[in-house]
Amino acid sequence: MNFPKKPVERRNFLKGALATAALIPLGGALASCAAGGGAPNGGNAPEGEVSDTNPFGVAADSTVDVVIFNGGYGIDYAEFAGELMAENQGVTVNVAPSTNLAQELQPRFVGGNPPDVIDNSGANAIGIATILAQLEDLTDVIDAQNIEGETIRDTLFPGVLQPGTFDGKLAAINYVLTVYALWYSQSLFDENGWTVPTTWDEMMALGEQAKAQDKYLFCWGQEAASYYLELAIASGIKEGGHEVRLALENLEADCWSKPALQEVFTALEEIIAAGYVLPGGSGTQFTAAQAQWIGEGQEALLYPSGSWIENEMRDQMAENFQLTGAPVPTVSSSPALPYEALHSAAGEPFIVPSQGANVAGGKEYMRTMLSKEAATNFTESKLSPTIVRGTVPEDGFGSTALVSQVELLEAAGENVFTWSFIDFYGMNQDHLVWMNSFLDGEIDAAGLTTELQAITDAIRNDDSIEKLEVQ
Repeated sequence: MNFPKKPVERRNFLKGALATAALIPLGGALASCAAGGGAPNGGNAPEGEVSDTNPFGVAADSTVDVVIFNGGYGIDYAEFAGELMAENQGVTVNVAPSTNLAQELQPRFVGGNPPDVIDNSGANAIGIATILAQLEDLTDVIDAQNIEGETIRDTLFPGVLQPGTFDGKLAAINYVLTVYALWYSQSLFDENGWTVPTTWDEMMALGEQAKAQDKYLFCWGQEAASYYLELAIASGIKEGGHEVRLALENLEADCWSKPALQEVFTALEEIIAAGYVLPGGSGTQFTAAQAQWIGEGQEALLYPSGSWIENEMRDQMAENFQLTGAPVPTVSSSPALPYEALHSAAGEPFIVPSQGANVAGGKEYMRTMLSKEAATNFTESKLSPTIVRGTVPEDGFGSTALVSQVELLEAAGENVFTWSFIDFYGMNQDHLVWMNSFLDGEIDAAGLTTELQAITDAIRNDDSIEKLEVQ
């Protein structure tokens, strides 16, 4: 589970720092990028011979200083890339872990001696806005050839550069791809002859079939009630199109009353009222709730989540569960976006400071990370895809969930989208309160709409919070 920052932390940050970037949806046209902020082809680094295999002129025998967030993915994949780069370029790559990036590295930025590469992730990541002018534009990395001789840009999934693009500058390359889906056991569905619902009407029908088997359609845990809001937003965007997403992103008045969202909320209300949701979730810790779904009892059929769910719950997964992802349902059979449209976003932002001692080495390290060899190593060891396509074999390294992620992305094609407003404005903790009440059946769709709109309106009307304009 990816826990958000506390609202007060996020909002204080917003009041002081950011909100000048304009985002466009994943899958949309990528903005052209302005020139980088540092010196070309290596900045302060000793210059080596520039060639197709050394496009930034990194000098042999130089050293590259890399700091990696030591979170759920560890640092071994970064060390692998360092060893690969050392073999190819004759450099020394020092990879150091950190869980407290802001406190540890901000003094180095102030002192003009930041690392050459940073995986700026985790709860204590450095606010990009505060160092944006001190970061390299990484467009030349994307336009370089990878180790295998392909142009890196051509090897990436569509739209994955956008989360790291600010005012036209590719300041961060988000390395890991998260797929949001409805997760289920393919083997359980096969045993019972069930199919994954593509519309909310089909969802109601499956709920009745589940009840006949003494099972529930859904379950939830207190800290993860907002997963069902993610499900509702994604379904609403697919039904109503990007105008729904933009209304939410730009904090419009009555944005939660968009017809497509209302139809989804109403469908969920009917499912809750029918008793198809395992009761008591608001008093259940989220991993305990997830165990009710994925463990030997398999009390629920479906669970909305990001693709981290396999890594998070693999130790409690029932034998032969065959974890598989599916797109969220639409309201009608003729939605604005196709049923295959998908919420997916790239995370783990890597940055290259312009004042690093070896900027050329930093860019060469990123070129190595984006090679097929390094990306495949990450996917195999973490069972999560990177932004590099073609790194997952047909058997998904034994993971049915990984296979399905690739299939979902390929089926979605250009119809991949995401949104930023919840994390950007720190709304999640406020949303959780009302999503738990809604799933408990204590408030209906109208009550939920009122409370969600109140949260949005409070931020929109607070002049001390700078707003993010999304186009």
